[in-house]
Amino acid sequence: QVQPVEAGGGLVQPGGSLRASCGASGQTFTDYQMSWYGQAPGKERELVATIDEFNYRRIYSDSVKGRFTIWRVDAERTLYLRMNNLKPQDTAVYYCHARYIRAIGGAEYWGQGTQVTVSP
Repeated sequence: QVQPVEAGGGLVQPGGSLRASCGASGQTFTDYQMSWYGQAPGKERELVATIDEFNYRRIYSDSVKGRFTIWRVDAERTLYLRMNNLKPQDTAVYYCHARYIRAIGGAEYWGQGTQVTVSP
């Protein structure tokens, strides 16, 4: 099991940048695919970016491609999301997600979320 805890959200003007982090305490970090999801007010939670256990394969939503970067530092048991050129539509609660990859239908874990607000 892992226990994700997000940090690094805040209030930023359009065009600004933030770096969110997710500390994932618990068992072997490399056994988990890690992802960031965003949930805007009144909307469903949506995938923002995901990264495999090798810190190699990355997938981004179309809306953030070229602006956001996801990476993981296994020695620190931490997932990161660099958010550049932020737009008002990026405003959301950003959740860290961990999925166990050593079994089909592996367990999934969510953090409590960190608020990102982009406003003039």
